[in-house]
Amino acid sequence: MFRHLTFCQTSTAKSRLLHILRTSLKPNRPLVVSPFRSQSSLSYVEGTRDKPLLETTIGNYLDDIISKYGDRQAVVVKHENNLHWNYRQFGEQIDALARGLHSSGLRRGDRLGVFMPNNSAWITLQYATSRIGVILVTINPAYRVHELEQALTLVGVKSLALTPRFKSSHYIKMIQELAPELNFCEPNSLVSEKLPDLKQIIVVDTHRPTENLEGVKGLMRFHEMFQYDVWGNDPVKEIGKTLSNNDIINIQFTSGTTGAPKGASLSHRNILNNAEAVAENMNFTPNDVLCVPVPLYHCFGAVLANLAALTKGSSVVYPSEGFEVEATLRAIEEEKCTGLHGVPTMFIEELNHPNFRSFNLASLRTGIAAGSPMPIEVMKDVIEKMNLSEITIAYGMTETSPISFQTQKTDPLHKRVETVGRILPHVRAKVVDPQTHEILPLNTAGELCTSGYVVMEGGYWNNVEKTRETMSTDEKGIKWMHTGDTAIIDEEGYCTIVGRIKDQINRGGEKIAPLEVENLIFEHPGVSNISVVGVPDPVLGERICAWIIRKQDSAVTQEDIQQFCKGKIAHYKIPSDVIFVDEFPKTVTGKIKKNVIREKSKEILGL
Repeated sequence: MFRHLTFCQTSTAKSRLLHILRTSLKPNRPLVVSPFRSQSSLSYVEGTRDKPLLETTIGNYLDDIISKYGDRQAVVVKHENNLHWNYRQFGEQIDALARGLHSSGLRRGDRLGVFMPNNSAWITLQYATSRIGVILVTINPAYRVHELEQALTLVGVKSLALTPRFKSSHYIKMIQELAPELNFCEPNSLVSEKLPDLKQIIVVDTHRPTENLEGVKGLMRFHEMFQYDVWGNDPVKEIGKTLSNNDIINIQFTSGTTGAPKGASLSHRNILNNAEAVAENMNFTPNDVLCVPVPLYHCFGAVLANLAALTKGSSVVYPSEGFEVEATLRAIEEEKCTGLHGVPTMFIEELNHPNFRSFNLASLRTGIAAGSPMPIEVMKDVIEKMNLSEITIAYGMTETSPISFQTQKTDPLHKRVETVGRILPHVRAKVVDPQTHEILPLNTAGELCTSGYVVMEGGYWNNVEKTRETMSTDEKGIKWMHTGDTAIIDEEGYCTIVGRIKDQINRGGEKIAPLEVENLIFEHPGVSNISVVGVPDPVLGERICAWIIRKQDSAVTQEDIQQFCKGKIAHYKIPSDVIFVDEFPKTVTGKIKKNVIREKSKEILGL
């Protein structure tokens, strides 16, 4: 799931951040409170409906952007010989690839998987598939063989586009292991025993050596897929006339809290409207340049970066294939980026890079911080040292396209610090009792549920049971997505995320939100990063364990941490165990794997 950023901080830290925010805002800028509708004193909010939703396909919207901003920069890929495309050039690439995909046999509703890091092929495939109604299946480039097989089988992928390798993953060998028939079949004619739906493997080798691929007979070459010449009617234009904005166009995998992969089925309408709403909150214009170090396979990259920039005629910049700190900082300086996306660990690594101060980041203004809770001390540095005075906090999940709440630069300062903002236009939210599903009073913690255009159009692909478990319909016929997050909504409609219902620590009957403990300990001068989990305890049921990465030259101990917490939080919230590590287990998006930390903690502590 795509998760939130929010804060539970001490008053001292909050006052320092409020000062930074006040001084970062331009003088005489009004603090505008966006209207919302509330249902009496209950935790129920609806976004405004002043502006109608976009009722078009991504392809048609792309045509409008190209006609308006054809000469403006669209895509920059620093690691591909500093590639620069304007919107007209980008559109030509998209249409030529769409024709090639159609000519190879792909049809509306077929699934094409993308198994590669960030590059120009990824974003071109994203829009080429939308042109001809092919469903883009975004696959985590960190997947290993078993996970890849699960993903391909679950949604019946017909075509798979991949690079030969990325980091320690050799993708060609992985697909050969699953489909050894690839070594002997003709291109586009794969018949696999394990993967019966898979017919086509497209290798993106334009910028990589190909000497190790010659023995794999069944591969199609990406650069040979393009058809620039059109004879007679253009199939891309003809197909575009038949598409509906309610068609499923993207399947994003999410494991939620169970670990079992599920494919969230998202439509043109889902993700195009969400991207446009998010871009509005960032005040994006054709003059904005967004640095994208987050992975494209995730909704953060595909929707909140690529598609959000498209909706305003802005441009995207890829600093590197995967997140590289120095490449990101260099790209911001060289391309004069105005926006930067990231999860907390990315911002932390950027701020702590030894050459950080040598890069000119004066062009930065906005962006999104999301994915997991951001320590308030990091937020302060992001605003003060990175010039991101208008950075927004976004909350949502893959199943809701993904964003439902977001802060705005015009929000009152304390709301920008303490909450994830207010509900987006055309979206509803409520906080309910997890057992009875009754709507709770305002300022009462419960499970957050969201509704509106954002809820995945097709549910979980081929998984009716899981769809029913996480979605419900009320007496008015409104479809609701149950987020699994504990939240509070106040009188003004601002939402504060308390934590995951299943991440909450129960220490002898006392309920503890890990985020509160993390935010406090992060203020310790010797702490670089922290993650708090619950571990088994024979007497209390659970106790608190903190994993800490020390700052360079720091010798902080467990006793130091415990002493630091005394008098600042209740005694039962002070970690019983502190484990010092050099790094955290993380996903490709940079999110800390708390489930892995729990298991390893039990091993280390002998529990």
